[in-house]
Amino acid sequence: MPDTTRPSTRPQVTVGAVVAAFLEQCGVKAAFGVISIHNMPILDAFAQRGQTRFVMARGEAGAGNMADAYARSTSSLGVCITSTGPAAGNIAGSLVEAYTAGAPLLHITGQIETQYLDKNLSYIHEAPDQLTMLDAVSKAAFRVRSAETALSTLKKAVQVAMTAPTGPVSVEIPIDIQQTVVEMPRDLAPLPITVPVPAEAALDALAEQLAAARRPLLWLGGGARHAGAAVQRLKAMGFGIVSTVQGRGIVAEDDPASLGAYNIHKPVEAFYQSCDAMLAVGTRLRSNETLKYELKLPRPLYRVDADAAQQGRCYADDGFVCGDAALALTGLADRLEARGYRADPQLLADLRRAHDAAVHALHDGLGPYSALVQQLQQVAGRQFNWVRDVTVSNSTWGNRELRVFAPNAGVHATGGGIGQGMPMAIGAAVGAAATGSGRKTLCLAGDGGFILNLGELATLVQEKCDCLIVLMNDQKYGVIQNIQDAQYGGRRGYVDLHTPDYAQLCASLQLPHQRVSSLAELPAKLGAALKNKGPCMLEIDMLSIGSFKTSFAGPPVNKLNQIPALDPAVASSAA
Repeated sequence: MPDTTRPSTRPQVTVGAVVAAFLEQCGVKAAFGVISIHNMPILDAFAQRGQTRFVMARGEAGAGNMADAYARSTSSLGVCITSTGPAAGNIAGSLVEAYTAGAPLLHITGQIETQYLDKNLSYIHEAPDQLTMLDAVSKAAFRVRSAETALSTLKKAVQVAMTAPTGPVSVEIPIDIQQTVVEMPRDLAPLPITVPVPAEAALDALAEQLAAARRPLLWLGGGARHAGAAVQRLKAMGFGIVSTVQGRGIVAEDDPASLGAYNIHKPVEAFYQSCDAMLAVGTRLRSNETLKYELKLPRPLYRVDADAAQQGRCYADDGFVCGDAALALTGLADRLEARGYRADPQLLADLRRAHDAAVHALHDGLGPYSALVQQLQQVAGRQFNWVRDVTVSNSTWGNRELRVFAPNAGVHATGGGIGQGMPMAIGAAVGAAATGSGRKTLCLAGDGGFILNLGELATLVQEKCDCLIVLMNDQKYGVIQNIQDAQYGGRRGYVDLHTPDYAQLCASLQLPHQRVSSLAELPAKLGAALKNKGPCMLEIDMLSIGSFKTSFAGPPVNKLNQIPALDPAVASSAA
């Protein structure tokens, strides 16, 4: 038995310091947030220990996006630290985005003193039933109930966040518990992450079924990002590859066996019908990447997912394996290699034709902006993060071009919320610096969304992020205007935006800025912007250059859903 009479030699520290020390053991190199009276013990420990970089966001919404993109671009745990009440509410949209994208994110929020908590006293910074709010927008939410359970609660939270399907987890820590002095725990190691192992019999059956296919196709989602080695083995047997936007870069997008994320284009849909099997791995077959579940996918359709509840969702499947993507695809490759399996070599030739036709159609629809896309690709090289906001340019080309070459190099606002691209770029740039990846971060944003988190432009400069913002400025909500033209009889309202003079704005922040008003200026200004080490903005003046040749008007809709104009009498009455 331990001798309880001898004084402990372990240091006396605050619970806030325990939090900081535990995050270090989790490999967290950087965290994001806004300092407050309700999280100061944690951030005081960060500053004293000097092991974790803290990025001072200007708002909690931006901080959440930064931590999300850090997690995605580094394939590690993202951490965001906020205050309670309004601050915890501010991050809700960012948590929804991280949840949609499956980003492993730990959100630590302060909370008021336990003696006043949940007593409806209108205490400052209190939000009624905050834990329920956080649980609704997170994979899980926990409250630390005592100093003695702080570490165990955090360990559980990280384990849940990192267990597939990964996602954001929130933890409330009341301020009096953060300030409590305790002995530094002996064991700060995070808990092991359970990996779902696919059943051998299920893999046997899947291999048997796929061995009968001559023209098989792999559809790769974000849940397969860590399965690249096994994917390469299947590709060597002649499998074709197509990815979701989340699955981009699992196979380099200049590989002749890959369609990249050209997954819904007409030539590709026609190609699907020549395939005799599809294996969808780690994907939700989301609505915007399946034409609202009406995209004609090959049959039979098999699926692999770590979440057993995905069986039969969105599309009926002809076979399902529950398990980790890397383990499942490795087991499948073992079985097919043992059979000496080889797909029909004509498959990849046909895939290439479909890919080239889709690329040609996309570039044709870009009109003058095809030159921008091609020049960006030429000068970007292969070592970059490609971060995109929800904007007409991303929907038109950014989700498929630029080509990316690593499974964590692409980050975009999966949930469809505008304004998240620039703070995500900060997170990705900080991640690149923390990991030494050497990647420059390229951020594609539209002027409408950019205004939403404009304050984070100061964070970008203060943190000296190696990031180029490509700002597509048409002074309007372009996608909304196109939808109004397509579905509302051309009746436009609430889309024209007053925007700042970005040259003056950037000058006030000491942010290098280049404005491109004609394509003739593009090569020199783009080259100068990319050579800049640190933050820089390249503003594309779309009013001067012109419009896309083909308009993007949102997801496909039934023509019967077009909205008629109000009868004049009704409109007058409503007024």
